[in-house]
This record gives sequence, C-alpha cells and structure tokens, in this order.
Amino acid sequence: MMSGKTVIVTGANSGIGKATAAGIVRLQGRVIMACRDPGRAEEAARDIRQEAGADCSQVVVRQLDLASLASVRSFCENIIKEEPRLDVLICNAGVYQCPFTRTEDGFEMQFGVNHLGHFLLTHLLLDLLKRSAPSRIVVVSSKLYKRGDINFEDLNSEQFYDKAFAYSRSKLANLLFTGQLARRLEASGVTVNALTPGIVRTNLGRHVHVPVLAKPLFQLLSRALFKSPEEGAETSVYLASSPEVAGVQGKCFANCRPQLLLDKATDQEVASKLWDISEVMVGIVT
Repeated sequence: MMSGKTVIVTGANSGIGKATAAGIVRLQGRVIMACRDPGRAEEAARDIRQEAGADCSQVVVRQLDLASLASVRSFCENIIKEEPRLDVLICNAGVYQCPFTRTEDGFEMQFGVNHLGHFLLTHLLLDLLKRSAPSRIVVVSSKLYKRGDINFEDLNSEQFYDKAFAYSRSKLANLLFTGQLARRLEASGVTVNALTPGIVRTNLGRHVHVPVLAKPLFQLLSRALFKSPEEGAETSVYLASSPEVAGVQGKCFANCRPQLLLDKATDQEVASKLWDISEVMVGIVT
C-alpha cells in the first residue's frame, strides 16, 4: 500500500501515465499529475477520482511543460515550496516520432522532452527525494532504445533528422541516465530504475501514418496484440510501490522482471559524457 506517500507522474493525463496515476491512487497513494495541458489533466483527474473513489487532495494537477526549461524550474520551485515530502518521481511523459520541431530552448523535441526535460526535473527534485528517503525514481524507456545511438557530434539533430532514430536515441539516453544516476545515488536511500512497457495502445503514436484503408485492420490488430494502458502501466506501478524492489538500484525492468540490456545502454563512459553534456545543455553548469 502507498498510503501517506506522494508520487509525481509526468504526462499523467493519458495512456500509460494516466493508468499509472490511477494504479497509485488505488494503492491509496497521493498523485501529483504533472502535465502540459491543465484542462486535459483535470479531466483525467476527475476520471481517476471517480473510478477510485478518491478525493481532491489525493489527485492533484500541476502544470509542467517538459519542452520548456523555465516551466521545469518553476514547477520544481512550487513543488519544493508546497510539498513536505516526495516519495516517488515517475518520469513517464514522452514525445514519439514527431516531425522535426524544437523545444522552447532550441533542442530537438524528442531529445529535449524525453531526456533533457526529465534530466533537469530529476536534478531539481533530488534534494526533496533524499530528504524523503527511502524514495524512488522510475524512468520509462522503450525497447526501441536498441535502434538508437548517442552521436555527440549531432545530439540536437542539426545535421540529420530521422524521427524514429531520434526517438530511439532519447530512450537510450533514458537508460544511460538511469545507470549514471544510480551510481551517484549509492547509499543515499534513493533508488532509480527504468522500465520498457512494451507496445501499448496509447495516443503516443499519433504522428505515425497508417493508410486510411489499413486503419480498421490496424485497430483490430492493435486490440489483439498491443497491451492496454493498464497492462502497460503495471511495471511502473510495481517499481513505484513493490517492497520486492525496495533496494534495487540501476536496473531496467519489463513485465515486472529485470532485463538484460545491450552494452550500449550500460556504457559508463558514454553515460558519464552524456551526463556532463546534459548538465551544460540544461544550464546546471556553464
């Protein structure tokens, strides 16, 4: 059970994020839904409260746009002011295979939101998590990390942009970040683990083009073969709440079990270099 615990879920207004928030609330936890669109988030919060029989204090909405470092900073300032403790941070929000666009700060959108936004968010909330220890950080990655690589010469896709590759790179960055953060958090009482949810029926794929004639077949197949958002959220909820993973550090899970990762996702040299560059990109160090 999670009663008395406060959990932040980014991107909690739809898909896996909404199902994760609902799963935490069902375990009696209190959820802060950190979402870009407060209107849509309030609707989702109403659904969750209704379904779980929860009150307004148990499901709270706060505005957070991970494509804006200023928004990340202002969100964290407010959380630190308002919240005496933070037990779990779930970095769930993601942009998937969008056309080339830039964040407010000029970063390629998928790398900017999926990696850099969460990198800064975690950094700014770390002291609160440490004060609340034992506490947890959960990072949602994807098996598509296997198709990515970290090209330090073109992290921002200035020279070349392929939306599928850029997504895979951002998800590989999530895993490298998890491993590097785990090493830095040894003996702090804060654990960090990642997960790959599998293929889930969500609106994340809205930028993927399916021909009109193939849509009915695609929808039929997706219902048969893809996980529901609730199934997709199971590992997130497990990593946030289960006593079984209380001391586990720096692992990646799928279907609530630890996974073996490819070497490129555990390369300490690359992880360390990515960390240093990310600090500069988000303005932690100059």
